[in-house]
Amino acid sequence: MSAPPSACPAAPSYAAVLRVPHARRTFATALVGRLSYGMVPLSLLLATQRATGSYAASGAVLSLYGAAVVFLTPARALLVDRHGARRALLPLAVAHGGLLCVLAALTWRTGAPVALTGGAAVLAGACAPPLGPTMRAVWSDLLADPDLLRRAFSLDGVAEELLFVSGPALVGVLVAWTHPASGLLLGALLLVAGTAAFVTSPAMTGPRPRSGGGGRRGGVRGLAAPVVVAAGTGLAISGVELLVLAHVGRDSGDTDLVPWVLGALSVGSALGGLANGAIDWRRPARYRLAGFAVALGLTIAASGLAPGVLTLAVAMACAGAFIAPALTTAYLLADESAPAGDRTRAGAWVNMAVNAGSSAGGLMTGALLGHLPLPLCFALTGATALASAGVALAGGSRTEPARA
Repeated sequence: MSAPPSACPAAPSYAAVLRVPHARRTFATALVGRLSYGMVPLSLLLATQRATGSYAASGAVLSLYGAAVVFLTPARALLVDRHGARRALLPLAVAHGGLLCVLAALTWRTGAPVALTGGAAVLAGACAPPLGPTMRAVWSDLLADPDLLRRAFSLDGVAEELLFVSGPALVGVLVAWTHPASGLLLGALLLVAGTAAFVTSPAMTGPRPRSGGGGRRGGVRGLAAPVVVAAGTGLAISGVELLVLAHVGRDSGDTDLVPWVLGALSVGSALGGLANGAIDWRRPARYRLAGFAVALGLTIAASGLAPGVLTLAVAMACAGAFIAPALTTAYLLADESAPAGDRTRAGAWVNMAVNAGSSAGGLMTGALLGHLPLPLCFALTGATALASAGVALAGGSRTEPARA
């Protein structure tokens, strides 16, 4: 899966990234497919709750789906690296889309069997094609210039964040007019159509050559720093979401303000991601990664001292400014550490880490909230990002194998 490196423009910019041959088509079709991942979780949760009448059952089904998506991501990415995107992604997309249709059928009427629904959710999650890691590997093939590549990764990260905001909003529109399971059907359509268009792009020419020592025995070296920082960032993000709910409830009692405060976090992340791509950094990626993690941790810790909701929203926007840069740099460092034949899998490890951290963060923070003062909970949540920065710096003089 490679394309000829592009010529290096005189002034690297986001526009220059999209002017590279085949970049716009490949990126746009990948985003169509990735929009499904912003829609399916909420659709599955709402559809299962309506079909079973049980919040516990809907939460369990969603957890099973999410676990299968997250923890099998490196295995699916390995298929892409070994066999190429055209041979690996489309069968996964068809299987995933078909199973989403099965889930829609199971949850369309009340009385859905929970065990059968849960089993179908696991199978669907296990087949989810790794479009994000694959797209980032394609960026590396298309762009030989490191400044352009950094801008491409920043653009990709901001676009992905917008998808995960617009996906639930689209589900909300669907639910207002029809059954929640229709979101599963639309998600299946978007995924299959987007993946089919993605893999037929001229940028996808086959599997990359496997060379160097990193991929011989199934391990990708040098991933400790990006994986740990991604996990710490995921933990911090999901913890902050619960902490914001508690903070707003304590200060105003109006939880309707929570989406606006979290929206400030997303806006800050998008702006930070764009700024990160536009700045001509001179420090190595590992040190930038540690710096972003430190800044994120300190800002989250300080947010616990916000005296009101407006101040909290400003603090969240400041914290968000370091989220997209941290994750983008983690993906870049993983890409730099991997040989060409393992880039998809390297990115998939980072992707798995941030999602796994996000899944665990809410649980850990919820336990802390029941026993510790709110400002201390903010400080401990920020400490997870700080600790991950220490790992990034400590690993600077060595590389470690990551298991696949």
